[in-house]
Amino acid sequence: MTKTPSIFECQSCGYSSAKWLGRCPDCGSWNSFIEEKRPKGGEASFAQSGAEAVPVRLSEASTESAPRIGTLDAEFDRVLGGGIVPGSLILLGGEPGAGKSTLLLQIAQSLQKEGQNVLYVSGEESVQQIKLRADRLEDLHKEVPGKNYDIYILSESNFEHILSASEEVRATTLVLDSVQTTFSETLDSAPGSVSQVRHIATRCLNLAKSRNLTIFIIGHVTKDGTIAGPKALEHIVDVVLYFEGERRQNHRIIRAVKNRFGAANEVGIFEMTSRGLIPVRNPSSLFLLERENISPGSAVVCALEGTRPLLVEIQALVVATQYGTARRVATGIDYNRISVLVAMLEKRLGIQMNGCDIYANTAGGLGVDEPGADLGIFAAILSSLRNRPLPAHTVLMGELSLSGDVRPISQAHLRLRETAAMGFLKCILPAGNLPLVEPVDGIELIPIRNVAEVSDLLFG
Repeated sequence: MTKTPSIFECQSCGYSSAKWLGRCPDCGSWNSFIEEKRPKGGEASFAQSGAEAVPVRLSEASTESAPRIGTLDAEFDRVLGGGIVPGSLILLGGEPGAGKSTLLLQIAQSLQKEGQNVLYVSGEESVQQIKLRADRLEDLHKEVPGKNYDIYILSESNFEHILSASEEVRATTLVLDSVQTTFSETLDSAPGSVSQVRHIATRCLNLAKSRNLTIFIIGHVTKDGTIAGPKALEHIVDVVLYFEGERRQNHRIIRAVKNRFGAANEVGIFEMTSRGLIPVRNPSSLFLLERENISPGSAVVCALEGTRPLLVEIQALVVATQYGTARRVATGIDYNRISVLVAMLEKRLGIQMNGCDIYANTAGGLGVDEPGADLGIFAAILSSLRNRPLPAHTVLMGELSLSGDVRPISQAHLRLRETAAMGFLKCILPAGNLPLVEPVDGIELIPIRNVAEVSDLLFG
């Protein structure tokens, strides 16, 4: 019988040691080590193919690969970079109730319609619960005569049993819900522990590469919003997707924070309905309210999320403070960025803001963290302070420096095309972005160089 040595692991970061340590040398946590038992070479024994790999020259390596698999969902395909790469391991994380299981159930059915053999495994729901949720989705069981579009479903947490089931049904796509509830018999630790999560993820990666099997795994998140478990989990997988969205709002956002097969920070926007998650065809209109009567403190910016330009309304409210210290409250905007822009406003325009409370947020709940939105945030604060609305049908874009200069932004032509398509007539942008490589019809371009020009242009 194989001797199982004791290995002590930090439950905060996953650092392992052959002896118990009072403090983790990696993350500094005290008394976080617990004993984990595993077979010798347990994780390293799962080779990708069983045959020893042979090194090849880079010039001789084949670039031919299987074409990407479409999911019949344009937004999800966009986030992945154009579809699913066969043999990839994809991790999806998000808040409880955000719709992770619902989305992957829809994607599983779409892949089945594309000819994939899909096995959906849940360690949190029974087969009956999955069936009830599937019946609520539109067109999930619509069949074409002569073809069977039903996916295989399994309620199981034992990873060895899951492997046997996938071989039995000859699955080409596997959905694992979730990695924290799955355990392996080769380890003595409880499901969800650092060693179990890392072990399951490593075996899934080897399984995906050796059998050209596409695997989706759902990951729980901590109270801070990060995926639970060791950070190595995100390093192991090929794609990391975060499911964002407030429960009180209908829209959901999928953001790719890591993608080995496409652009990172790409986003897909969905609307949560009783029929499931529906892709939003025109995301910019979702984040723009009716702007017939423009109020002071409202500005529209064109933010770039990955390769997608989105028009977002920035709202600001400046009021006299009722306390000794002025408040700065920001929702969807970096609080520190607000403080920097206010300090720059005071220094360059000579306006004192010490006695003013400032509240800023983005309409629709989309977070804006790119520097190209600085000019819109600055203009919204200045508009609310002077109680004068900004010109109608105008979009602002530009990065502000501490000296008050307006710096050029990236992908200006892409942003301007989206701005013109949404019906805006004017755009205030950095002078360094002109002239454009290709002209954009239907929109007037107003170049500026510093914040003093912005103030004079907008408010005389």
